[in-house]
Amino acid sequence: MSRVYTVAQMNSYIKNMFRQDFVLSRVEVKGEISNCKYHPSGHIYFTLKDEGGSLAAVMFAGQAKGLSFRLENGMKVVVSGRIDVYERDGKYQLYASKIENDGLGELYKRFEELKKYFEEMGYFSQEYKRPIPKYARKIGIVTASTGAAVHDIMNISYRRNPYISLVLYPALVQGAAAAESIVKGIETLDDMGLDVLIVGRGGGSIEDLWAFNEAVVAEAIFNAKTPVISAVGHETDFTIADFVADLRAPTPSAAAELAVTEEAETEALIEAYMEKLNSVMESRLSMYRNSLDRLKLRLEFLNPKAMVDERRQRLIQLYDRMGAAFDSIYKGKRHRLELYASRLNGVSPLAKLGQGYSYTEFEDGRHLSDISEVKPKDRIQIYIKNGNMKAEVLEVYNGEIDKS
Repeated sequence: MSRVYTVAQMNSYIKNMFRQDFVLSRVEVKGEISNCKYHPSGHIYFTLKDEGGSLAAVMFAGQAKGLSFRLENGMKVVVSGRIDVYERDGKYQLYASKIENDGLGELYKRFEELKKYFEEMGYFSQEYKRPIPKYARKIGIVTASTGAAVHDIMNISYRRNPYISLVLYPALVQGAAAAESIVKGIETLDDMGLDVLIVGRGGGSIEDLWAFNEAVVAEAIFNAKTPVISAVGHETDFTIADFVADLRAPTPSAAAELAVTEEAETEALIEAYMEKLNSVMESRLSMYRNSLDRLKLRLEFLNPKAMVDERRQRLIQLYDRMGAAFDSIYKGKRHRLELYASRLNGVSPLAKLGQGYSYTEFEDGRHLSDISEVKPKDRIQIYIKNGNMKAEVLEVYNGEIDKS
């Protein structure tokens, strides 16, 4: 009976054969870069291919540090290294120690030509970019009905807003018929009056993504009436569709986040607007209340009744002041009159008459004050305290009166 080997033993045996082959220990392989991925650890994983086949390759971080340029899909290179077996998987691959640029691959050259053409035609101009609606309600999706891309878009969209409406056009995203299928999907959804379209697929090589570089797809995106978000491949993948679209998303998941506003964010924004509106309304109402109070005061000031009342009050005050002034003047005048009366009374003939004196005057009313003014037989009138009398002068005596 022949000996039975384990898988590990067989892989180890094959690995040993590879290492014993001098040719495989130091080779230079020419080909085109595809499926290039930079790992966070610094390792670079890629596929080296030509028209006849493909070869898996890896360049570890230690050697990658000395690389003077960044590897891109479609780039033609010459890779120096060794062919060895990855024992765990039983797969052989090229372990690169040095990579030299050997020019651009055919697809990459064609990509650059298309990019230059559409850029010169103005398809990438910012002035033609349509804004993505902030609150989209109906979103169209052009992608394969199977695969991670459509599931990622649906999951994220419904998680952010369970009320969103998604319309899927199941398009071919790879192969000869993919470009026409994508164009048909864009045109069909564009006629449905949706808010935004997401056009894309998951990651892959430049060949896998080539349908999104075709001119017919670029034309369909540019001519669409509905804003378009491109979501092709991974973050490092770029296609013509990305440059023509109104917005580029690095991944399909990111496209869903850009297209669908989170419900909680909307509610918070509405609440913030409500608070701001209430604050503004309160401020305005307060301002109008103050303005109304000022107008009321002004109206009260200009009110004829108020003016009459004010004038009446002022008239009363003036009347009181005038009365007080009259009283003051009256009292002053009366006091002065009393003084004058007292003084006058002191010199009044009537007062003297009351004391026993008399007052004499001629009949014609002339005052008799000197003996020389009278002669016998003159008629005179004599006033005493309680009456008057008429008399005739009998005799006139000069000098002092003899009282004996």
